[in-house]
Amino acid sequence: MESPTMRLPPTTALRALDAAARHLSFTKAAEELHVSQSAISHQIRHLEELWQVKLFTRLTRRLELTEAGRALSQLARGFFQDLDTTLTAVRDNSAVAQVRVLVPPSIALKWLVPRLPDFRAAHPEVDVWIKTQADARLRPADDFDAALQFGPDSRASQRSLRLMQEYVFPVASPEFLKSCSSAPAAPQDLCRHPLLLRTENNKGAPDWQSWFEDAVVPEDIFAPALRRGVRFPNTNMALQAAIDGQGIALARSAPAWDDLKAGRLVRLLALRRPFAHQIYLVSPKNRERRAAVAAFRTWLQMVTAESQAAFDAGEPI
Repeated sequence: MESPTMRLPPTTALRALDAAARHLSFTKAAEELHVSQSAISHQIRHLEELWQVKLFTRLTRRLELTEAGRALSQLARGFFQDLDTTLTAVRDNSAVAQVRVLVPPSIALKWLVPRLPDFRAAHPEVDVWIKTQADARLRPADDFDAALQFGPDSRASQRSLRLMQEYVFPVASPEFLKSCSSAPAAPQDLCRHPLLLRTENNKGAPDWQSWFEDAVVPEDIFAPALRRGVRFPNTNMALQAAIDGQGIALARSAPAWDDLKAGRLVRLLALRRPFAHQIYLVSPKNRERRAAVAAFRTWLQMVTAESQAAFDAGEPI
């Protein structure tokens, strides 16, 4: 006689069933779970063979759940909901609760980490666990309570809260400016100095070309300056090079603010532009009511409001 455990599928297959049942589409299920459509199809086929039932009726342009598929997908969905509810209760009943946060490296090192002692003083019962990732977007399989990311999340399972609108502006160290025969007085003057560039672009990286175009600098003036110079893989390294006097960096408000306040960097020119992507706090809706997550969200709203006022005013506080 076959053991009952032989009919228990892997959780990846159950997640595929849950997503496909909610969307009635293997393509949309694949997008949600960040896998290929063929992977979803394979998982559903595995379940159908394991349970010896048909879960979906495949029509020309859509799927329909069979009666068995409807019953088993509801069971899978309930399993994940019950598991998350139980895990949440276990965490909240612990002596010390944890908030797991996914953060872009530039926001983590230069803005969030220096402010964490204030949160810890107000909430000693909560530990913040940080993981950095350039594209800090939550995925269904991730075990994170929140993410600081560039832009909102449109999925119905996530709640997005706008936190900050940054600005983009050039910066250099006071020592670098002293070494220049004349400080830049206009945007095109920057092209006569070493510009600190990026090896690759991403949502968190301000773009020199766009900045020069917004400043109405002719391409024949700025293009040669963007073809030469030292290049860095991330914002933190470019800002550190600027602090060390190696040239002029294009900075966002949050990563540069504490260095501006301390006098390690100086903002050049009066020209600044809103950064293309605003910072949002994104949390899974089934976790946002946890006491630790709510405390972290309330604290973030307070400190980002203070930073936003300073960014808008244009001077470090």
